[in-house]
Amino acid sequence: MWSGDFRDGPSVSGTAVIVPAAGRGERLGPGTAKALRAINGVPMLVHAVRALSSANSVSVVIVAAPVDGVDEVHRLLSEHGLMDAGAGRASLVVVAGGETRQDSVARAMLALPDDVDVVLVHDAARPLVPSALVDAVAAAVRSGADAVVPGIPVTDTVKFVDAAGRVTGTPDRSTLRAIQTPQGFRREVLVAAHAAADPSAPATDDAGLVEALGGTVLVIAGDEEAFKVTRPLDLVLAEAILARRRASGVSS
Repeated sequence: MWSGDFRDGPSVSGTAVIVPAAGRGERLGPGTAKALRAINGVPMLVHAVRALSSANSVSVVIVAAPVDGVDEVHRLLSEHGLMDAGAGRASLVVVAGGETRQDSVARAMLALPDDVDVVLVHDAARPLVPSALVDAVAAAVRSGADAVVPGIPVTDTVKFVDAAGRVTGTPDRSTLRAIQTPQGFRREVLVAAHAAADPSAPATDDAGLVEALGGTVLVIAGDEEAFKVTRPLDLVLAEAILARRRASGVSS
């Protein structure tokens, strides 16, 4: 069990976001990598990186691309004007990801600048994340939390079932949260969690690795628009949200 104190040492002030984007996303159907699927003609990854890089708290975004698609992703982000850090926008780095999400995050951590002390990890499949949520997660880590995740209340009734499909229990949904990204961590916490992780049993999120070490994870309020695009129907919802944003004059 992890019991380290990561609050000692020199103070630094950079915030980085890692975007694991090497997955194929089979539930969206065959074809290109999920992160490169288009919403209103623009790949999800571009939407996500644009939101992350414009957040006030973020100084660098590191994208973990498919091993055979690093050049393609670099070119794509360049075409959308995201590779050059401009006024009010973070710098961007593209690295080769791994076979699993966990591998991709670990490889991206090797590219973290020395002055980064807070690391956020964000799913490329959450392309419409509001920049305000990104800043809120980073701020919660800087306020003293070792790990922070955004979450929203669960509205459906949830059942425990056994292998035969029989209901074995009903948890109190008031105690449940659907967890989103970005998830935020003190750098040392995330590094320690990945160093202790079992590569044969990859976690579905980085907060789970911190929990496995015995660390405390704080949940803050999430945002409905930070949903994960997993099914074709989610693409329709994302396009509707972008249309509403444009109609109201909000940048997509």
